[in-house]
Amino acid sequence: MKLWEKNIRRVVPYVPGEQPNNPNMVKLNTNENPYPPAPGVEKVLKGMDTKRLRLYPDPTIKLLVESLAQFYHLGNDQVFVGVGSDDVLAMAFMTFYNSEKKILFPDVTYSFYPVWSKLFQIPYDTPALDKDFRIVKEDYYKDNGGVVIANPNAPTSIYEDLSVIEDIIMNNPDVIVIIDEAYIDFAGRSAVELISRYDNLLVVQTFSKSRSMAGMRIGYAMGQPQLIKALNDVKYSFNSYTMNLTAIECGVEAVKDTEYFKQGIQKIIATREKSEEKLKALGFSFLKSGTNFIFATHCKVPAKAIFEALRSNNIYVRYFNLPRIDKYLRITIGTEEEMNRLIKFLQTFLP
Repeated sequence: MKLWEKNIRRVVPYVPGEQPNNPNMVKLNTNENPYPPAPGVEKVLKGMDTKRLRLYPDPTIKLLVESLAQFYHLGNDQVFVGVGSDDVLAMAFMTFYNSEKKILFPDVTYSFYPVWSKLFQIPYDTPALDKDFRIVKEDYYKDNGGVVIANPNAPTSIYEDLSVIEDIIMNNPDVIVIIDEAYIDFAGRSAVELISRYDNLLVVQTFSKSRSMAGMRIGYAMGQPQLIKALNDVKYSFNSYTMNLTAIECGVEAVKDTEYFKQGIQKIIATREKSEEKLKALGFSFLKSGTNFIFATHCKVPAKAIFEALRSNNIYVRYFNLPRIDKYLRITIGTEEEMNRLIKFLQTFLP
């Protein structure tokens, strides 16, 4: 090994879901929204003056910050915007978790958390979810350097009642508690309503799921002004121009169209419920979902065998070959047509 190689920071990277581009495929593996974004987004793209792209975008992302603040009834100084919630979460880890104490997040959760922890050299501990994959809130009462909870959780799809989340926040007044709400619009009450009561709470959301804009990479955090300022200070020290002009203006239009947003969520929930009934009839069982996906296991056939059979027939779902969850498939809710194609194949494949 050369001397300089010894100084390379080495981490086991996060592995994103497969992104195939096959004709006539059914892609249900990365929790993307199957419907297009709000009509205003298309208008922005068609009407974009490309001459403006020679200029740097607004580093404060003012237009989108204002739109989100208005939507959530917050002050402009309570909203931070980044390039997808992954960027926002990474920035939050870098900003807030700098003590020598271990941060806490569940043993089964978003697999990027341990990657960021190792990348930024943050010690961490992973309290185990119970046998039903639910949070044991008392596990988060011990001394720590911060808490990260995905609610609803991924990949389990479980939504914890807001009272559980508030209990964890109340018992951790001296550290920053991050609630990662990528799927909250398909579930229940958001922790955003707790921001006014807890100055150590940061709530992170995304445009990738309920707003159908995974390809635009827009994420955001909400909290008290002191937290948002700290995030911006780190962002400006890292990269001032984090979001491109097109994404900013498309994001504003997506936030404006509240009716389209609500209708899209209800459409996915309705399809999810129909799909659950059909999967149950085929021998699947699953946890109560608060997301745009179903985390399902079959009574007879191993998850890996089903995953491989689906994949060979151009139907993609997600399989995690990991302890505790290797019997499950994560199935994104697609269109009615896509879900029917999935069910039709399973009817022929399963015993």
